[in-house]
Amino acid sequence: MIGRGVCLCVFVSVCVSCSTDSLCILFPCVVVIPVLLRAAFATVPFLLLLLPLSLSLLHSVQSLTLSSFSPPLSLSHTPAFLPLLSALVAAATERDTQTVTLLCCEGPALTFSLTFFLVRTQTHTHTHAHTDKHALCQMKMSEEDETLSNGGSRSDLSLALEDCTAALDLFLRNEFEEAQTRLRSRTKDSMYHALTYATILEMQAMMTFDPQHILTAGNTMKEAQAICQRHRKKSSFSKTFTEEELHAEVCYAECLLQRAALTFLQDENMISFIKGGIKVRNSYQTYKELHTVLQSAGYTHGDNHGHFEGGVKLGVGAFNLMISMLPTRTLKLLEFVGVSGNKEFGLQQLQDGCAESTFRSFLCNMLLLCYHTFMSFILGTGEGDVEDAEKLLQPYLKKYPTGSIFLFFAGRIEEIKGNLDAAINRFQECCEAQQQWKQFHHMCYWELMWCYTYKRNWKMAYFYADLLSKENSWSKATYAYMKASYLSMMTEDDCLTFGETALTLFRQVPELKQKIAGKSLPTEKFAIRKARRYLVDNPIPLPAPPLEMMYIWNGYTVIGKHKDLTEGMLKTLDEAQAQLESSQRSEFSMDDQCLLSLLRGLCLKHLGHQEEAEHYFTLVLCNETQIKYDHYLVPNALLEHGLLLLEQGRKDEAIKLLEAAKQNYKNYSMESRTHFRIQAALHKAKGPAENGINVPSSP
Repeated sequence: MIGRGVCLCVFVSVCVSCSTDSLCILFPCVVVIPVLLRAAFATVPFLLLLLPLSLSLLHSVQSLTLSSFSPPLSLSHTPAFLPLLSALVAAATERDTQTVTLLCCEGPALTFSLTFFLVRTQTHTHTHAHTDKHALCQMKMSEEDETLSNGGSRSDLSLALEDCTAALDLFLRNEFEEAQTRLRSRTKDSMYHALTYATILEMQAMMTFDPQHILTAGNTMKEAQAICQRHRKKSSFSKTFTEEELHAEVCYAECLLQRAALTFLQDENMISFIKGGIKVRNSYQTYKELHTVLQSAGYTHGDNHGHFEGGVKLGVGAFNLMISMLPTRTLKLLEFVGVSGNKEFGLQQLQDGCAESTFRSFLCNMLLLCYHTFMSFILGTGEGDVEDAEKLLQPYLKKYPTGSIFLFFAGRIEEIKGNLDAAINRFQECCEAQQQWKQFHHMCYWELMWCYTYKRNWKMAYFYADLLSKENSWSKATYAYMKASYLSMMTEDDCLTFGETALTLFRQVPELKQKIAGKSLPTEKFAIRKARRYLVDNPIPLPAPPLEMMYIWNGYTVIGKHKDLTEGMLKTLDEAQAQLESSQRSEFSMDDQCLLSLLRGLCLKHLGHQEEAEHYFTLVLCNETQIKYDHYLVPNALLEHGLLLLEQGRKDEAIKLLEAAKQNYKNYSMESRTHFRIQAALHKAKGPAENGINVPSSP
């Protein structure tokens, strides 16, 4: 069965938070007919013997458990198992399957989870999840809805949308409990009330990572999906849809997508990933077919056409934007099997969704703001469209001057512009605006920590890292590492006032490790690796650890906009260099020297000293063979050198360095984030046509 087509499985774990983000390609693997299957089976050869049994078992995925295999398998021990299992699911269900899972499991606050489990179906095997595309293209409104659109009593759908819009307005005014109360009264009969209420609970769960919040949100979203199912078209033979049935389809797709996100957070076993992938596969197919409906000549506008169209634009735009951000190699593989993500088309769909006053225009706006202020910085080269972000935010900030969400984004925009004092004021306003949802405070604490880091105010940076460690459960290990880093930059007398020492905190980091969706957070792995040198009796201190973590979060792009901030950071690097030179040589000496060279090169580049910057980037590459632990420094030095050459107009040389960084290095810290930055740099160098995303406008 697998030989019937290409079974592509790419698992991508993406950490995109409104306050933090890291993106990690965990399982890049392509399974193509038995020849390439052998490569996938390399780490678990005994599964070859279980292939016939597995195929039969996978006909009933719901009942499959990891204990079906001997020895038991888990995500953390068998990275080749996920592509294998997805291949078996594809074979057992007689579909050609490709999987792209974007799992956002990183961020102390607002986090987005997005999973793509895409299917090139040859035949539809279930009645309600997918309706025949050609039938949808010929869809027309029923006589009942045509009567309503020509004038008559308002439908229940119109009233529900109006009430949910009013509840959303309450939420945006920080009246969170009132909004939930208004929605809760109709969650048993209205699909929009059920979906909106469940979405608020999911947002809370994503911001807290509290197991009880995740469980409650998951159950509520499941109930919302059942409500949507009741309103969907009952028969696949009819070629006509009522307006309510179309809205039920788009709400059902949203429920599937959000349930998939919660599935990954709620349980860390393999079946959770399979179930989540299937949910998002159905969501993707539904959005794709609904987009075809909007383009068809037979489609008739109903009373609530704008809300329906806005929902489709949100889904189609989100899928296109996210897929287009994947590295080039993955994009080409997806296009080979008929799946493409057009960044420009996705952005345009979201822009169109923002432009009209519909129920989902706010969500389109939020996704664009996240893209311009977070994704493009953390997963790119720091060239987000800040002006566009300001234009998107201003109408909402004017209407909701004390709205926590909008004050937070206003602070973030000031931060990436380098206006740190203005950013600090905005974040503090956000904290003072409401006390019901402390999760918004945590988002601000994270950004305030970085603002004070950029200002080299280590005491205040420690203060906010300490608040996060006490109040937020996203990553205790990361918070402890940051606290220790800031204390390491202070004098002993200053440290005494806080009642903690850097050494004690560094030694606590490995013990605080946790897993989200069955995987360790990339930032936690990085922090644990760096803190290991403090586990010995006479540890060699890290050189300026806050400045290194700043690079991981692309902070030098922020300080580079202001000469005084950059010069101040260069002064701190000079002090670290003097400390390193005065210390006895150790096994860490070359690693520490290369780190300081990379960071010095970044500062010099932003100060306009391009020749000196190029010298320091080259210095890292020249010492590649002597680096023992921090192997991530070499590909990142190549990346920064390539970006410098692009600024100088030396495009061919830049592409050569970027390709070397992409192709020649693997298994290093924060590898996925580096790959996404390389992708963004190559896109900038080559242009859209050479990056595989200049495809015809399609969902």
